[in-house]
This record gives sequence, structure tokens and C-alpha cells, in this order.
Amino acid sequence: MSTETKKYPVGMHPALPPPSGSVGPVRWMRDNLFSSVSNTVLTFLGLYIIYLVVPPFIEWAFIDSVVLGAESRKECLKIMGEDRGACWSFVYHRWGQFVYGFYPMEERWRVDVSFVLTALTIAIVLVEKLRAIKAVLIAAILFPVISFFLITGGSFGLAEVPTNKWGGILLTFIVGLTGIFVSLPIAIVLALSRISKLPIFSFFATIFIEFIRGVPLITLLFIASTLLSYFLPPGSNFDLLLRVLIMVTIFSAAYIAEVIRGGLAAIPTGQYEAADALGLSYWQSMRLIILPQALKISIPGIVGSFIGLFKDTTLVVIIGLLDPLGIGMAAIATTDWAGLSTELYVFIGVFFFIFCFGMSRYSLHLEKKLNTGHKQ
Repeated sequence: MSTETKKYPVGMHPALPPPSGSVGPVRWMRDNLFSSVSNTVLTFLGLYIIYLVVPPFIEWAFIDSVVLGAESRKECLKIMGEDRGACWSFVYHRWGQFVYGFYPMEERWRVDVSFVLTALTIAIVLVEKLRAIKAVLIAAILFPVISFFLITGGSFGLAEVPTNKWGGILLTFIVGLTGIFVSLPIAIVLALSRISKLPIFSFFATIFIEFIRGVPLITLLFIASTLLSYFLPPGSNFDLLLRVLIMVTIFSAAYIAEVIRGGLAAIPTGQYEAADALGLSYWQSMRLIILPQALKISIPGIVGSFIGLFKDTTLVVIIGLLDPLGIGMAAIATTDWAGLSTELYVFIGVFFFIFCFGMSRYSLHLEKKLNTGHKQ
């Protein structure tokens, strides 16, 4: 018996480190990048494509680009000389419009405060420890209401700002976040109605869902902007943005309802029988047993629908509302910034990628947190 073994009682020897190469980056690369001949070939092909694309893009977007000191595209080209980089000057000069649209300059502080309140609301909704504090939860309910009165004005001594002056990132957040937060509870009601044993609820929910899912969103937006006016009483003023919010919300709700219905269908019958055995009512069993499991199963599909909805907010430009894409298209249509479509689409793409990627990562975090299966 060696001296090393004599130091520890039986079964108390500390765990030895894993063999070299069985964990860490080397093992990950071997398992994921070089596990077979085909994977190795694809890995080197991918690295070669990255080598061809990434360095030139970095050079164009950062090294040879111009941000300050140019008042037009011609001045950008003059500053760059022979180097042909990106001209980000138009983003710099139009930044106020990209964020606020045509919101009055002296009132933009109200939008800034609303952005802060919105960020706090999202943080409270997403962080469980914050939701557990009753006062904080009440504040999260009040923040959107405060933001609404701040942005619209017309009360509490604030000047009214009509919705046709809203635009840019402000408009994207209003349409996207309203659609996301309002459509989810409506979708739950639609999903439960569609699987209801009462024919009247099931029939109308099915007709509504199938009709909305069978019509493109752009068609619904055209209905909201033009045809809806023919069905309103003469002289009535139904705000265009409000019509868009309604159409976007019901469109998202119809798709999410089908995702949730799929989650409900995946719940074993034994769960319903267990709820009945406990003497729970229909709504108690749904609230405490069935819906939590169905929503957990449906997380990827729900978040996927939210991401699609957030990206679809760019469609509002077709009916005359100027989101960041609309603001940018109006900017590059002028003689000063004509020809900068590449910079515009890269800028808009990065903006949407940041928020969509954030939603995707939170979805993965939520799936891992709620995972009740056995660890591999």
C-alpha cells in the first residue's frame, strides 16, 4: 500500500482531475467540429468563408468608415479618399429621427423617461426575485400606464403629441411590445376556447384563428388603414396607430393560440384525471396544473412568434408609419445621402438582431430553468 493511499480512509480520497482532453475547449472542438471527416471538412470550409467575409466587413464598417465630419455622402467620399468604407454620418445626423421620429424636440424627455420605465417593467417581468416583491410588481403594472400618458400627453399639463409624429425606434417599441404583452393573454383564451367542449366557443375560436392565420399581416394592415374607415360612422376619427395595434395584436394572438393549443394537446390525459381526482374545478385545474405545463412546453414556439412579430413591425412603413426603416428610407431618398442603402440595412439589421437575439437567449434560459427532466 502506497504512502499516498494511506493518507485517506477508504472512500474519502479526493476526486482526481479528469484526464487531459476529456473536458474543456479541446474536448468541445473534438466533439463538435472534428468528430468526423465530413465535420472536419465543413469546419475548415466555414473558417475559410469567415476569413473571406469578416475581415473585409470589419475594414468597411469600422476601419475605413466615416462617422463624424461629413454633412453628405459626397463629403464622406472626400474624407475616405481611395478607401471605400461605410458612411455612418447619415445615421449620426439622423439619430434623433431614428429614435423619436418627428416627436417635438423639446418634448423628447418624455420618451426618454418612457424608455426607462419600459426597461424597468421588462426587468421586473423577467426577473423572478423582483416579481416576488409586491410593491415592485405593482410598480411594473403602473409603469406602462405612466408611459402612455407621458408619450401621448394632453393631460397633467403635458402638451399633446399626435401619433402621426411618432416614429423610429419609439414606434417599433410601441407596436412590438404592445403586440407581445397584449396578445399572450388573448392567445391563452383563444386556445382554451378552441379545445372547449362547448360548441359555441370552439366554433367561433376556430373560425377566428383560421381566418387570421390565413391572411397575411400586410393585408390586415391595409384593412386597418383603408377599408376599416368605410365601416365607421361618418366623421368618426379612429387613430391609425390604434388600428394597427389592434390588427398586430390579433394577428399575433391567433398564431400564439395555435402554439399553446399544441402544448395543451401534449399534456398527458393522466394530468387531467389527477386534477379531477383532487376535486379541482375546471379553472383551478387549468390555472394550477394544465396551463403551467402547456406554457412550458410552448416556450420555443411562443418566443419564436414574438420574434417574428417584432421583425414584422417594419411592415407599418407600407401604410405610412415611419419606423426606423421608414426613417432611413426617407433619409437616403434625399440628395445628400442618396446611395447609402447598404449602411441603412446593416444598421437596421443590427438593431433588430440585438433585440431578437436577446429574446432568443432568454427563451433558452427559461427552458433550462423550467426543465424538470433528468440531467444527462
